[in-house]
Order: sequence, then structure tokens, then C-alpha cells
Amino acid sequence: MKILLVLTSHDRLGDTGEKTGFWLEELAAPYYAFVDAGAQVTLASPRGGQPPLDPKSNETAFQTDTTRRFEADATAVAALATTRKLVDVEVADFDAVFYPGGHGPLWDLAQDRTSIALIEKTVASGKPVALVCHAPGVLRHVKGVDGKPLVNGKAVTGFSNAEEEAVGLTKIVPFLVEDMLKANGGIYSSGADWQSHVAVDGLLITGQNPGSSEATARALLKQLS
Repeated sequence: MKILLVLTSHDRLGDTGEKTGFWLEELAAPYYAFVDAGAQVTLASPRGGQPPLDPKSNETAFQTDTTRRFEADATAVAALATTRKLVDVEVADFDAVFYPGGHGPLWDLAQDRTSIALIEKTVASGKPVALVCHAPGVLRHVKGVDGKPLVNGKAVTGFSNAEEEAVGLTKIVPFLVEDMLKANGGIYSSGADWQSHVAVDGLLITGQNPGSSEATARALLKQLS
């Protein structure tokens, strides 16, 4: 069982002067769900090498057992420092793809032609794709085999407008994940703010927020089993 994790390479939070990137829990929780299940995990990003970590995701309030485990794991840290360039990745080499969130993907992966093609080829090959929190935003320009938006008519979730408002970034992000999913015909649902909520529709698996990371990963493992 081989799983590809795709991370952002974008580190600027709009014009705020603050840093962003991927959210640590959204990498660590799936990473260990997969590794502990015996999967071979490969990390990739648009630029390759070390992806930017959203510094807020490593503040004490947001640390978890899995984030601490990740940071103490030399193998995991080395894998993160040497992510493969997304353009060098072949869909045929993997059984599934997982996208951790953080705000970074809204700026780069949502527009990245390589990422778009990767998701389209993965689904067309009958393989599942899972995305959590802001990562469902990378589906913005992804089409299904019918030429319509991939999310059209599908049950989906992602970081809610209420949650974006709560973190004060509604006016900063290039688009709102919830609004985009609905505009593309997705059947959007959400749970309570910050509580785990996952939507599964065929090969498409989406999680609402950081707290949904492990459940989203486990839904992907269930598909693969």
C-alpha cells in the first residue's frame, strides 16, 4: 500500500507579512495513521525539498501527541525535509493521494496544473483522493471524467466559512473553501466548528478541519482495504 502526501510550497499569508504553509497536525495525524497501518508514505510538494510549516500550527495550543511524535521522529523529519517535486511524481506509483491543509494550498496547489492533473488522473484510475481542512480548496479547478467540476453533485466538506471567520482570515484568503465547493456544485456539509467531520463520496474523501485529520485518513484506509 503506497500513499502520496502532497504539501504546499507557499509560505506567505496574503499581504499580511505573516507566514503560512501546511498545518502540522494535518500532516502528522494522517502520516502515522498510514505508517502504523503498514503503508509506504511518500511526501511531495510543488517545489520539492522542505515545505513551509505554518508557525501557528506548532504553538503549544495546537500541538498533539502525533505532532510531538512527528517532531521527535528522525525518519519523518528527514522525509519532510526532502519532499519530491510534484512534477516528478507518477500516479501509477501510488494507491491513493492525501492532501493536508493549512492556508498555503489556497495560493499554490489550487492553481497548480501539475496538482490538478494528478488528482484528475488519480480519480480516473479508480484510486481515492482525500483532502482535509483547507486542502479541499485544491479541487477548485479539478474536473471529473465528465468534464464537470470533480465535486459537482458529490458530498463534500472543508474548512467552513464560520471557522475562517473565527480565525479572522475571511478577507485575507484568495477564496473561501466552503463557498468554492458550493459554487462548483458540491453538496457541502459541516459539523460543529473544530469538531471532526468527514464526507465520503465514492473516491473523494474530504475532512472539515484539523480535528478531522485522523478520521479522514482512516476513511482513506477503509477505501484501500
